[in-house]
Amino acid sequence: MAACCLLSAVLLSLLAAQVSSQHCVWYGECGEPTEGKRYNCEYLGPPIPLPKEGYELLQQLCPSLYYGNVSLCCDVQQLNTLNSNLQLPLQFLSRCPSCFYNLMTLFCELTCSPQQSEFLNVTETEPYKSSDQNKGNKSITAMEYFIGESFANAMYNACKDVEAPSSNVKALGLMCGRDAQDCNATNWIQYMFNKDNGQIPFTITPLFSDKPFLQMIPMNNATKGCNESVDEDGSPCSCQDCTMVCGEKPVPPPPPQPWLIWGFDAMAIIMWLAYAAFVLLFSAVVIGAWCYRKKNIISEYAPIDSTLAYSVNSTPIAGEPSCFDRIGERLENCLRVAFTKWGSFCVRNPWTVIFFSLAAIAVCCAGMKYMHITTDPVELWSDPHSQARQEKDYFDTHFGPFFRTEQLIITAPYSKGDMYSPVPSGDDVPFGPPLTFDILSQVLELQSAIEELSAEYHNETVMLKDICLAPLAPYNNNCTILSVLNYFQNSWSVLNHSVSDGFFTIADYHTHFLYCVKSPASLNDTSVLHDPCLGTFGGPIFPWLVLGGYDGDNYNNATALVITFPVNNFHNNTEKTNKAKAWEKAFIEFVKNYNNTNLSIAFSTERSIEDEINRESASDVTTVLISYALMFVYISLALGNIGHCSSILVDSKVSLGISGILIVLSSVACSLGVFSYARIPLTLIVIEVIPFLVLAVGVDNIYIIVQTLQRDERLEGEKLDQQIGRVLGDVAPSIFLSSFSETVAFFLGALSSMPAVRTFSLFAGMAVFFDFLLQITCFVSLLGLDIKRQEKNRLDILCCVPGCRRNRGSGKPKSWLFLFFKKIYSPILLKDWLRPIVVSVFVGMLSFSIAVVNKVEIGLDQSLSMPDDSYVLKYFDSLNKFMHSGPPVYFVVEEGHDYKSPEGQAMVCGGAGCNNNSLVQQIYNAAQMDNYTKIGYAPSSWLDDYFDWVKPQSSCCRVYNNTEKFCNASVVDPLCIRCRSFTPEGKRKPEGEEFMKFLPMFLSDNPNPKCGKGGHAAYGSAVNLLSNNTDVGATYFMTYHTVLHNSSDFIDALRKARMITKNITKSMDTPSRNISVFAYSVFYVFYEQYLTIVDDTVFNLSVSLAAIFFVAVILLGFEVWSAVLMCVTIAMILVNMFGVMWLWDISLNAVSLVNLVMCCGISVEFCSHVTRAFSVSTKGNKVQRAEDALAHMGSSVFSGITLTKFVGIGVLGLSKSQIFKVFYFRMYLSMVLLGAAHGLIFLPVLLSYVGPRVNKAKVQAAQERRRGTEQERLFNH
Repeated sequence: MAACCLLSAVLLSLLAAQVSSQHCVWYGECGEPTEGKRYNCEYLGPPIPLPKEGYELLQQLCPSLYYGNVSLCCDVQQLNTLNSNLQLPLQFLSRCPSCFYNLMTLFCELTCSPQQSEFLNVTETEPYKSSDQNKGNKSITAMEYFIGESFANAMYNACKDVEAPSSNVKALGLMCGRDAQDCNATNWIQYMFNKDNGQIPFTITPLFSDKPFLQMIPMNNATKGCNESVDEDGSPCSCQDCTMVCGEKPVPPPPPQPWLIWGFDAMAIIMWLAYAAFVLLFSAVVIGAWCYRKKNIISEYAPIDSTLAYSVNSTPIAGEPSCFDRIGERLENCLRVAFTKWGSFCVRNPWTVIFFSLAAIAVCCAGMKYMHITTDPVELWSDPHSQARQEKDYFDTHFGPFFRTEQLIITAPYSKGDMYSPVPSGDDVPFGPPLTFDILSQVLELQSAIEELSAEYHNETVMLKDICLAPLAPYNNNCTILSVLNYFQNSWSVLNHSVSDGFFTIADYHTHFLYCVKSPASLNDTSVLHDPCLGTFGGPIFPWLVLGGYDGDNYNNATALVITFPVNNFHNNTEKTNKAKAWEKAFIEFVKNYNNTNLSIAFSTERSIEDEINRESASDVTTVLISYALMFVYISLALGNIGHCSSILVDSKVSLGISGILIVLSSVACSLGVFSYARIPLTLIVIEVIPFLVLAVGVDNIYIIVQTLQRDERLEGEKLDQQIGRVLGDVAPSIFLSSFSETVAFFLGALSSMPAVRTFSLFAGMAVFFDFLLQITCFVSLLGLDIKRQEKNRLDILCCVPGCRRNRGSGKPKSWLFLFFKKIYSPILLKDWLRPIVVSVFVGMLSFSIAVVNKVEIGLDQSLSMPDDSYVLKYFDSLNKFMHSGPPVYFVVEEGHDYKSPEGQAMVCGGAGCNNNSLVQQIYNAAQMDNYTKIGYAPSSWLDDYFDWVKPQSSCCRVYNNTEKFCNASVVDPLCIRCRSFTPEGKRKPEGEEFMKFLPMFLSDNPNPKCGKGGHAAYGSAVNLLSNNTDVGATYFMTYHTVLHNSSDFIDALRKARMITKNITKSMDTPSRNISVFAYSVFYVFYEQYLTIVDDTVFNLSVSLAAIFFVAVILLGFEVWSAVLMCVTIAMILVNMFGVMWLWDISLNAVSLVNLVMCCGISVEFCSHVTRAFSVSTKGNKVQRAEDALAHMGSSVFSGITLTKFVGIGVLGLSKSQIFKVFYFRMYLSMVLLGAAHGLIFLPVLLSYVGPRVNKAKVQAAQERRRGTEQERLFNH
């Protein structure tokens, strides 16, 4: 009996299970709408056949249920509701077919499965009266959904990597109610089934298990992995949306290891060893030579007697000169004779020469009326033919210039932040100081005031709305304002919106903020607030753009707010640009004067840097003028050769000094005028640097001419014009050597691709050339007039007033500086014991500089270009301190790519069916290695969003069936039908004419709650349509760089972006089409120069040295070795400049390169005169020739360049400008000190050791010319 009862119980349970498996739990919709959504009706009967009008929709949504007589637990209305509710997941997840397939399985089984009762358990209902017997009399208000744990995890794993291209975030971040990294299978499904998300009318509680429990069998249907295709003809998810497809995450190459020897810097070790070896070898040679000389020669300076073997420093003069000696002497003689005749002519006809000189100056200076000063940073630093400049022009032409940026960075120094406690449960969430309600309210007030700010331009009022970027205009004229307050639509009412239950605040601005930073593109925060996150301008507000100073992704910890107002930039439209500048000026004044002690504001506008540079230049004019004035006073006073106090007003050379200075300035003016005729614009560097250079060159030449004449004694029967001509014949070849070398070197420097260097070289070369011409013409004539005035005993300046009577029998007074160099400095410097020390010290300096030359930083810190009191400095500091995102970067595909073919689409897109090395995929891979590539995020892809938008499952792409015009998803009209049919062909990506048919609709569609994929806001300017919308031209894919702090970061970002585009171009290139892809960001044109600046520096300095060498070889009379030694010394000065740059933290950039080129020119002045004086010296040995050259030229070089520059440089150190202190004061001081040290210390010692042998022909000719002169007596003495 018991067994029979047990058998009956088993049979009944099996029958009940079978009946239960064929029953529904609901059917149809009933009840009053709750926020527009109706409940489902409880129904416990068997599945009901679906009406035929629902077949197409069922096949579209749930093809797995389309079989047999299609008996289901849902009606057509429920299918329509399902279709409507799945539009948001469809738009973001359908790019990965297997992910969307699994999601549809979850909802299809829930909505329509004929086995509902196995995994759905109704827990709450409410009464409802219905005339339809199938719908019952109860509405379901709560239920449980038993889901297989394996199914849930598989669905999550297939979807977790799916990207939302327009938002640069993971799609689950938009659908999980939390950040994607905090999302998992459980909380994702719980969130989707929670009524608080605003998508369903009642809460469904998911319960997860792989085993039956509570008499329920969990829904555990088969799933598709993201690496599997859904259909036989389909494709798995792309690498971008499925890491299993790509394999391992790309790993950046390891950073280059430092070059070390024994654990120390290799260059330092090598140079120390090289220096030690040199010192040992040099010491051995010097000591050996000293011992040999001690044994064989009584004294180095003793007369060479025939009984002695020979003197190591002596050079025999007797004998026939060689062929090269004769050629050198003839060239020297030609120059001497030519300059002698010319000098005599200028003195005999002073007024004629002065008149024509002034006339030439006037003609040249007349060109200055065409002068144009370039202040545009792009024109200053970017070569028009450079890659970055051409790419910028291409971008501006096809997409419009990059917008002007007005930005505020706001902190709240006196706010302590607050703590948000979620209701009913949850951990406390700290909010940073600027995110309190009070601070946000004050910032909103500031932001609103800026929106209402107006400026006047040509009697026209300009407001932000007139110039701002409004991507949805004319449908939506709201300005793009990237601000955290745009999460609240810049509205006080939305910011203040809260919901409470009478006791606790359930949701307020904290709730909305926490949702929006995770889902910035959301149109509903899914809390009880149901406020949108999308900005009023129609685009998302990415948290990394509007918040600063947070840790990781904890945006609530932000310590700064960033507000950015993008303003339209206008390509070749000066009028509109000037309106924007006028508003920016008003913006600057407003923020400067804005007074709110609770807010600390750092700000900048597009015009700020240029304005501050101009203000700095204006403020430094006084500094520069004082510097030049002091040099002028020194020159005017130092030229005089005063013998007695009574004759000071006669012997002074103030008027001649002023004339010489005016000639120098005239040469600069002539250079400006000549190039202004040619419409070549000049820069501030030209104005600030060239007078300094020409003053150094010109004053040195003036000192040489005047002081040589002062030391000379007129020969018996010689007239003044003959004397000055003879003196000019002696010194002008040396002046010609230095000036012509510098001119050629500067003109060859104009071959540089850097605009600043090229412009400087052109103007400097012309200025030096004019300076030389005016000095050997106008100045020589003025010198003759001044000597005549002095001989007539007339006062300086007041030349008509006679001076005090003086003793004519007294000899010419000797210059104390000349006597110091001749009697003290030269003999001591060239002592046997001191010369080795000098060589060792200078070679040590050279070794140190070579060791650190590769450690000089490259770039230019923007803050250095600002005045000390600039508001922009605070902005730069805030940028480095708070910002978490770098500048936007656009990957541009140039016109010519075929987007209409499947192959062309696969090369670019990032979704299913796209190549693993497609453009979007490669940028995505780069973003995975952001520390290496400096690419911060995956790109926004118009092509992928277009494919999602045009899918037949989507409600986005619709047209009116009678006109075929676009019908927006928000329009309710029965005439609107989907663009593409739900057929196998319709599911595929559009091609050919169909691709172009719907693309303009996508690009004009505004995002709305029914369709968040509309492309107008995100991609309205990203795609060029050609030939009346029949083809696609140039397009771009935008992302962001990581935060870039300094020049090396910017340079590396540019270098890596070009590396990426090179790989993309290579992968997209086809034999039939030559496709080019380039990266563009607004800073590339400024930093491109640093990619090649090392090569440019080597090229410019090498060309300059080569020019100096060849000119010196010719003008020194083919004395190659003299030219080599001179160029070696100049090269040492340049290398030592790099050592100083490393010690003094001076980076290598266009400004410092200009200074290095100028240093090369000034070094010629320091070295050429001494070298030539040595080559023509008639003394008996090298030491004496070096001493003679240093005595006669050293004083002029020292007083003409060194002392003059010290006077001027000292004032530059007082400048308020950082760039003046670093790049002018420090570098000018260094080049003068190094030039003087090498030219007046090292070079004479070097010549005394390894100088060229004497040119016998020159010596013999010089001895003939000196007979009976003061020079002969000095020489014999």
